[in-house]
Amino acid sequence: MIAGSSLDLEVVRALFTSIAEEMGVLLQRSAHSPNIKERRDYSCALFSARGELVAQAAHIPVHLGSAPLSVRAAMAEHDFAPGDSVLLNDPFRGGTHLPDLTLVSPVFADGAPQRAGRRRPSFYVATRAHHADVGGAEPGSMAPARDLFGEGLVIPPVVLERRGRFERDVLRMVLANVRTPQERLADLRAQCASNRRGVTRLRELAARHGFRELERAGAALLDHGERAMRALLRRLPRGTFRHEDFLDDDGMGTRDVPIRVALTLGRGRVRVDFTGSAPQVGGSLNANPAVTLAAVLYVFQCLATAPAGERSEPLAPNDGMARPIDLVIPAGCLLNPRRGAAVAAGNVETSQRVVDVLLGALAQACPDRVPAASQGTMNNLTLGGMDDPPFAYYETVGGGAGAGAGRPGASGIQVHMTNTLNTPVEALELAYPLRVTRMTLARGSGGRGAARGGDGIERELEVLAPARVAVLSERRVRGAPGAAGGEAGRPGRNRLRRRGRVRTMPAKFAADLEPGDRVGLRTPGGGGHGRVGRGERDR
Repeated sequence: MIAGSSLDLEVVRALFTSIAEEMGVLLQRSAHSPNIKERRDYSCALFSARGELVAQAAHIPVHLGSAPLSVRAAMAEHDFAPGDSVLLNDPFRGGTHLPDLTLVSPVFADGAPQRAGRRRPSFYVATRAHHADVGGAEPGSMAPARDLFGEGLVIPPVVLERRGRFERDVLRMVLANVRTPQERLADLRAQCASNRRGVTRLRELAARHGFRELERAGAALLDHGERAMRALLRRLPRGTFRHEDFLDDDGMGTRDVPIRVALTLGRGRVRVDFTGSAPQVGGSLNANPAVTLAAVLYVFQCLATAPAGERSEPLAPNDGMARPIDLVIPAGCLLNPRRGAAVAAGNVETSQRVVDVLLGALAQACPDRVPAASQGTMNNLTLGGMDDPPFAYYETVGGGAGAGAGRPGASGIQVHMTNTLNTPVEALELAYPLRVTRMTLARGSGGRGAARGGDGIERELEVLAPARVAVLSERRVRGAPGAAGGEAGRPGRNRLRRRGRVRTMPAKFAADLEPGDRVGLRTPGGGGHGRVGRGERDR
């Protein structure tokens, strides 16, 4: 099947990718929670026998860039047998934050050689899905917290399925520590079914071509990813490019949290050095190295396509693209915290700022290819209650994308490290005691420029039963910066409406709500591109 040509590689990439995409479709259709079923907050991928990401579906960058570290953590602690699945969410073993549960399953070749009395898998498949509640101090497991243990149940790599059957004690332990056990069970079953579909499809492909041929194909794809990344890096100017940006606050009193980067480009490699970034904080903005790596990979994967007029091979994002990247993150800093640090917002908020900082540095090297900053936040909202029946709901809200050279930014979309949908009003109101009272674009919130930044969103929810709300958001103090003389987008705003009185809330907060209370978010606009005086472009 593999002759080494670009056409052969593209066929192989499409075959592997189609398996990951089918896994995602099955997971989405089988899950029960709106966060997975409607918002599609999940990711699926295929991995080599060494735990390298070989192919992925077009899912969520912060999930996919960090997933190989979770797969390798599972491999390090368990000898897999056919039908096994390992569950984990530990952010210090390759996870992102606690609600993201990762399930890893092996794919064995018939007659594979024995190693220490056991067969070695030829591939692994994995799903990562954001569960609406995994315990912790607050419903939804995404509220501001002071340590990891206040955020929810920490799951090291444990066997959830052994030879196709649930490990009942493991399952009972997990479900006993969440507020909505039936929904969690249904979503875990959906992940198991998705992994089984991936195993089946890979074995069917191997029946036609052989596992050894598939393994060679996977290695060829990884080598192709490395070539594509090196080709990009050789096209960029040599030198060291620095940039910094700030997070608003950690929700615990620390404000203006800096992230600094120095990119050193040359000889087909890049050194990404975060020395000088803030030390770890008391709140949940800490991002573990897996999340930081995911953000770095995302930025360079976005750039790894040829500029207009140049030719390039088709892009197939995989772990090979990480080979020319040297990552430096000092221990104990915001992007490499000590075990036990709170990390819920690091995955969703700090990852976005890492992208902004990297793009700011790259704008010095290739200004025509880098847009202005986008909204820079996922605007995380969790709502939950313990009335009969208990409920826990989680959503992120889109905002404005940054404008580029000669093009305006898109309005009301998810940007960069997330790739989810909004929950349809009908699905939300059917599933929970909630009512959507406002959903519209925040007109004029995009930054002005020769090309304007995209507008944010205004979204308001009313609770119909006693509930607890938590918000983790950013860009409430400073708007998304413009580029090439463009203006910054308008910052976002959080509000609580109670008994007719409106109160502006901080970027990160938790509060009790009574029936009739409303929580509203106005999300940030994207930055503008180019000076306004050169002819502002209408959206």
